[in-house]
Amino acid sequence: MNYEQMNNNKLQLTGIISKEPVYSHEVFGEGFFETEITVPRLSDQTDTIPVTISDRLISQNGIEVGDKVSVVGQFRSYNKLEGERSRLLLTAFVRDVVSEDEIQNPNQIDICGYICKQPVYRTTPFKREICDVLLAVNRAYNKSDYIPCILWGRNARFVQSLPVGTKISVSGRIQSRKYVKNLGDDKSEERVAYEVSVSKVTLEKDEHGKQAL
Repeated sequence: MNYEQMNNNKLQLTGIISKEPVYSHEVFGEGFFETEITVPRLSDQTDTIPVTISDRLISQNGIEVGDKVSVVGQFRSYNKLEGERSRLLLTAFVRDVVSEDEIQNPNQIDICGYICKQPVYRTTPFKREICDVLLAVNRAYNKSDYIPCILWGRNARFVQSLPVGTKISVSGRIQSRKYVKNLGDDKSEERVAYEVSVSKVTLEKDEHGKQAL
């Protein structure tokens, strides 16, 4: 992984391990587990974020449910087949466990990628401006992570007309949001969506050194 790939997707989280780690998969002899970290917001609410962490980091740091941990890594996506459909799932991939003193913000993410779907701009009944953007973020081995982002106010107005392929950098936090999925035949289920709530957005130069507007 080169310098750009390391720096176009960075996150840091501090929170409580709220789910027993469950074995997921193995890569080059290293086992990986899925768990969750519950991170406080500035309000009284929390975000519960899915996490993928190696068995080595779990054993080295003695991580158990209820422990407070600080981690750094990347926000990644993968597709999971459910029947005949593919569903985009998101996880915080942990590269290292660090001391709490090393992290200033308990929930911070910085990513740089390309708009890969036309932004969707809308207003709420209370006239709040919102824009949904899907970013394709390059990763090693010719892979990409597809990260949903939500922008507000002037940031929403700024990105709403940007064309597909525009390169932008965003900073913010990962948030979890519950919603009800209609499954048809009068069936539905509650699900949780994860997205980057953006506080700052910057237009980046493309591979030709130009800014696309």
